[in-house]
Amino acid sequence: MTSSSRQRLSAIRRRSVQVSSESLITAQTLAPEQRLPLVVQANASLNLATWAETQTEWIEAKLRHHGGLLFRGFDRESIPELEPFLNAIGGNLLDYSYRSTPRTQVSGKVYTSTEYPASQTIPLHNEMAYSRQWPLRIAFLCVQPSVSGGMTPIADSRRVYAALPSDLRSRWQQQQILYVRNYGGSLDLPWQTVFQTDDPAVVEAFCQANGMTWEWGNGDRLRTQQICQAVARHPHTGDWVWFNQAHLFHISNLDPAVREGLLADIAEADLPRNAYYGDGSALDKTDLATIRAAYRAHTVMFPWQRGDVLLLDNMLAAHGRTPYGGPRKVLVGMAQPYPNVTAATE
Repeated sequence: MTSSSRQRLSAIRRRSVQVSSESLITAQTLAPEQRLPLVVQANASLNLATWAETQTEWIEAKLRHHGGLLFRGFDRESIPELEPFLNAIGGNLLDYSYRSTPRTQVSGKVYTSTEYPASQTIPLHNEMAYSRQWPLRIAFLCVQPSVSGGMTPIADSRRVYAALPSDLRSRWQQQQILYVRNYGGSLDLPWQTVFQTDDPAVVEAFCQANGMTWEWGNGDRLRTQQICQAVARHPHTGDWVWFNQAHLFHISNLDPAVREGLLADIAEADLPRNAYYGDGSALDKTDLATIRAAYRAHTVMFPWQRGDVLLLDNMLAAHGRTPYGGPRKVLVGMAQPYPNVTAATE
């Protein structure tokens, strides 16, 4: 990432484009060489959901080009209205099922963005790319920015894909990714939380419907395995994107001391989560390092302001979270489920 990308939004020279006859908003890129995000600044007291309802075509076009829009300066009285905003631009909000991170439902289909420890980094990823169905839209609302840190870094998934060596892309696309998850004990989310049910039959029905194998163990334990895509093609733009969470699920994502401690106590097959090639063989650690480097090279960060709404095309843009200090409250909503019945092929 260039030094200009790290500048705070308030210090950036803006390239304004009027998109309303009443000059209600201006739009500008974060930096000349970065198309993500497009910052949409309100020039008047506007309710975001009400304004968006009349601008759906413009929002959709800009979202497909830039991958993400940062709405800033809209009426703060509409801060709790994340769900109406998503409904205004297409609706079809999702419940957060088959979970990977701890979240609390705030209202309707709006959740806390994550309750992962504040001291930890959440690497860049596309939401639910560890599954065969994911939201095309994800929106974050900053109710309270943290005193320090707590940014939501983003990256253009098209550029991450293009930055990876072609032979790596081909190998991963052909072999796909096997995700292995073990539920039970206190090391990760229990299956009751992940699947949002206490009924094993409901879990098994979900697994059956999603091409997932399952195995019940002693003491309320469960193991699931699912083969998913490594890359995907956007249904509207036709762009190829890097789209998996292997670099998060793989044990190499853990701090070395934590990793060694886990492997000293439990077998690799019993780790809370891990990732392999689709045939079950070990992922190449050099590949994983290359993938993580590509994400780092294309990371864009900005400090949250109270009332900011970040709307991402979940296939075109990845997101993460930096460590933070002080209270922080960021909410999330997801919409427009997209099925991926068969793996994409180039």
